[in-house]
Amino acid sequence: MPELPEVETVRRGLDRVTLDRQIEGGDVLLPRTVAHPVSVADFLTRLQGVKIAQWHRRGKYLLAELVKAEWGSGGVGEWGKELPSPQSPVPSPRLAGWLGVHLRMTGQLLWLHRDEPLQKHTRVRLFFEESRELRFVDQRTFGQMWWVAPTDKPENVISGLKKLGPDPFSPKFSVEYLAGQLQNSRRAIKTALLDQELVAGLGNIYADEVLFVSKVRPTTLCSALSREQIEGLHSAIIQVLQAAIEAGGTTFSNFLNVQGVNGNYGGVAWVYQRAGSPCRVCGTAVGRFKLAGRSSHFCPQCQR
Repeated sequence: MPELPEVETVRRGLDRVTLDRQIEGGDVLLPRTVAHPVSVADFLTRLQGVKIAQWHRRGKYLLAELVKAEWGSGGVGEWGKELPSPQSPVPSPRLAGWLGVHLRMTGQLLWLHRDEPLQKHTRVRLFFEESRELRFVDQRTFGQMWWVAPTDKPENVISGLKKLGPDPFSPKFSVEYLAGQLQNSRRAIKTALLDQELVAGLGNIYADEVLFVSKVRPTTLCSALSREQIEGLHSAIIQVLQAAIEAGGTTFSNFLNVQGVNGNYGGVAWVYQRAGSPCRVCGTAVGRFKLAGRSSHFCPQCQR
């Protein structure tokens, strides 16, 4: 499943190519991909004629802020900007809702020319100006899309947003917050890091990498962690995620960015998918075992 760095890579790519382009229509090839509204026709109708002002990321969710042009008539607009006088009206943007996307396990958002042959697992197509399209491809069909009305909050429609903990790059994700969440927990630290209610966006790949960088074994109980170890974990989470974002994410399964390019972090990973290979620090063979049904990679020497 794409994790925070992969989703952030997609968000940045979408910001580069889709902003201020009008959606002219679309096609839904797999209706269950659209989680809201129930009517696929309504979903497409609500998106037609709007533009994307900005893409946001919340954990592993993507949210496009949709706007529509309206002719101003003086006064102050919805965004607090002074509108022109009636003598020289110009269009002023107003919020037209939100487009939510979750890639789940195998989802891809690809920016393509409309004449490009359809991939086998194409689920939704959104048509833009100049014969471009945003194509949602999803082999396992777990990915979802939502349209949220401008009068509603995204978290009221996309229920998963309510359950998310703080983003690793937000001020709320402090050492004090992390210590408060871990100090009384009897869970293994690897299990805790995968909990989206603790911190949004981490998954199996980067939890392994974070634990290696902070020199903590995956099976260590949260309550047994020292203050120094928690500080190391906090620092490692930010460090590892930043490095992965800079590398364009990790290509596992079939992750691609919006231009169809693979991520590069996998080639420099410390332990992820390197079982049996020498540790990049000490040379000890990287170990692998199952923890709560998930594979965990670690160095027996560096992580004690």
